[in-house]
Amino acid sequence: MTIVVTGGAGFIGGHLCRRLVGEGHQVVAIDNFDPFYPRAMKEEGIEDLPREQFTLVEADVCNTGTVLQALHGRSVDAIVHLAAKAGVRPSIETPRAYQRVNVGGTQSMIEVAERLEVGAFLFGSSSSVYGNSDTFPFSEEDSVGRPISPYAATKRSGELLAHTFHHLRGATVHCLRFFTVYGPWQRPDLAIHKFARQLLTGQPITMYGDGTTSRDYTYVDDIASGLMKSLRRATSLEAPEYEIINLGGSETTQLKDLISGIAGAMGIEPDVKRLPEQPGDLERTCADISKARALLEYEPETSIEEGLHSFAEWVTTYYEDRPVLEV
Repeated sequence: MTIVVTGGAGFIGGHLCRRLVGEGHQVVAIDNFDPFYPRAMKEEGIEDLPREQFTLVEADVCNTGTVLQALHGRSVDAIVHLAAKAGVRPSIETPRAYQRVNVGGTQSMIEVAERLEVGAFLFGSSSSVYGNSDTFPFSEEDSVGRPISPYAATKRSGELLAHTFHHLRGATVHCLRFFTVYGPWQRPDLAIHKFARQLLTGQPITMYGDGTTSRDYTYVDDIASGLMKSLRRATSLEAPEYEIINLGGSETTQLKDLISGIAGAMGIEPDVKRLPEQPGDLERTCADISKARALLEYEPETSIEEGLHSFAEWVTTYYEDRPVLEV
């Protein structure tokens, strides 16, 4: 099959492209190398993928014509739309930029799917859409009408646009809500990578709040496995479907325990500096993955302890021969 992965040079996208190539698929990765974090990190994550199977297109997903031109002459079996402006806190500062990319870019890729008559469309959504839900763990049946950040609002908008595509064009659509993904090649702005750099440079770890907020941290290999399972289902169904599916680890870890966990995995004693809680941050997240288990036979395999040790090995090696990115 030929699979288009937007955001294919990014953290999750790079891991997915590697899986797809490993299973023999032709992969077209589309990425605009947004300067949100260094281009070199993205390029290094995918530089060894074989060019006979892997094509990298530098393009903005908001530019429908450019994307269509890049895909001209290809028979595309599925689109996995992961490209987005990321980050809850930055979205509060520049909400229009998030609207343009996360909503406009999603509509653009839906138009690409329509023009190319692509029958399977996977959309990378987020646990942020749940807001500070009263129910726990978070279920796909929960109300998601009260987002608490522009980022969350744009992700929910993407889910609704994807449903319209399914309804009007009869495509199979899976909206996959990711829960705090971490692992090798993680974005530098995310907590675990940021904490690791603070530890490596002898800086205090900045902890927002009292450390009791909790997250469902999900190792990137488990997310990649969930995406592969979703893709197999979406491309094999005889009748189209629209599903929203949680992909998480289904366990929660408090922030203070996460800090001690990554510090312990790196063998460095942390100096913690407490700062005020940040607007837009959720109090807690945890995925109800019963639907993913039923539909996709999805089962996360990596515990937070195992995942932190794997990340610690990667981050220590990665910064051995290059400057540590500023925190």
